[in-house]
Amino acid sequence: MISFIDVDIQLDNKPLFRNLNLTIESGELVYIVGKSGSGKTTLLKSLYMDVKPNRGEILIAGFSSRTIKKSQIPLLRRKLGIVFQDFRLLEDRNVYDNLAFVLMVTGTKETLIEEQVMQALDSVGLAHAAKQMPLCLSGGEQQRISIARALVREPLVILADEPTGNLDPETSLEILGYLKRINQKGITVIIGTHDYELVCHSPFRTLQIKDFKLVETTMEPCATGFRPATSNSPA
Repeated sequence: MISFIDVDIQLDNKPLFRNLNLTIESGELVYIVGKSGSGKTTLLKSLYMDVKPNRGEILIAGFSSRTIKKSQIPLLRRKLGIVFQDFRLLEDRNVYDNLAFVLMVTGTKETLIEEQVMQALDSVGLAHAAKQMPLCLSGGEQQRISIARALVREPLVILADEPTGNLDPETSLEILGYLKRINQKGITVIIGTHDYELVCHSPFRTLQIKDFKLVETTMEPCATGFRPATSNSPA
């Protein structure tokens, strides 16, 4: 379970969230929606303790933002998988080595690395690309590799920060499909996005950043696509 308790977050002395209270249960798939610059990335960073709250407490994977020590942050991050908009793959290593590197630096036994890497690649339909270099793959394939890398340590939570931001609509839906299948395995998935139409294609619990808070919202059609309906209540 993830909890924000009376959390304030500022970035460069600019308030982003005030008195934020939020609970996300284990196994949920949740969208965080908001325009660019609204604080989606900062909120996700707070979950892996790259940003600390100015007030209040964040609880995730058995750790608290109030009590976690600097030496414990890598232990927290091993329980999380992070998917970035710009992939962040190692261009000088092939696909297999991109995933294997994650396991090697966390001390996984060599006898287990190949099995875990190939399982993760198979989960995104790219086991056949293990020996290819990332730049030889399409943008959608690179993002699928990024998802496999996030999955390879068998995390409790996947945090996806604008995972379809650089992709065309058809590929975006494909990426969303893989994230949904991961969620169906019981892994909590949190997707930060400004792509409201993507959310409408596959609705789950949706939280909109509005007036320094997160509020529960639903999506409704409009003339030019989709937009958030009137927000209902604070999360």
